[in-house]
Amino acid sequence: MGKLLKTILIIVGIVIVFGALLVKPYNNMVQKDEEASKAWANVENAYQRRMDLIPNLVKSVEGAANFEKGTLTEVIEARAKATSVQIDPNNLTEESIAKFQAAQDQLSSALSRLMVVVERYPELKANQNFLELQAQLEGTENRIAVERGKFNDTVNDYNNYIRRFPNNIVAGLFNFDKKGYFKAAEGADKAPDVEFNFN
Repeated sequence: MGKLLKTILIIVGIVIVFGALLVKPYNNMVQKDEEASKAWANVENAYQRRMDLIPNLVKSVEGAANFEKGTLTEVIEARAKATSVQIDPNNLTEESIAKFQAAQDQLSSALSRLMVVVERYPELKANQNFLELQAQLEGTENRIAVERGKFNDTVNDYNNYIRRFPNNIVAGLFNFDKKGYFKAAEGADKAPDVEFNFN
């Protein structure tokens, strides 16, 4: 009977030690996963701010005489497409983030074209409401860049943690998967051509 009791105590002791070894890495993974989800929420919040500014921007531009309707339509359609791409914070894969980023990049491109076209309309450039919206939009673009950078830093910390040994064993046991990053837009590695015309 004493031998059986010792064997049971040894087995229970091993289970307790093994369990204790799993608890800390598991809790750290949960914390880092939550931090990544929070960082993603901040990214979405920054993009939502941009989405909320666009209808007011479009309304202020629509009032300009002879303004190119195609440009406005392009912005409205790109906004609709960008709002339709949603990502579950529990599924922050490279593919889902790339899809989200592509829709947002399309909207950024449409907004850039809108701002270029606006340059041809002096009445818009003098409109205080439009100028304030433009400044808010520029500030929002900066916020988006900052939040994307913070998100990538948080994901980097999480990914490094779950891939280190022995944490990778715990991550595998409890399905903590690697998360995706925001990446630079294609062609961002090439400097744009700039021409100065001094007449």
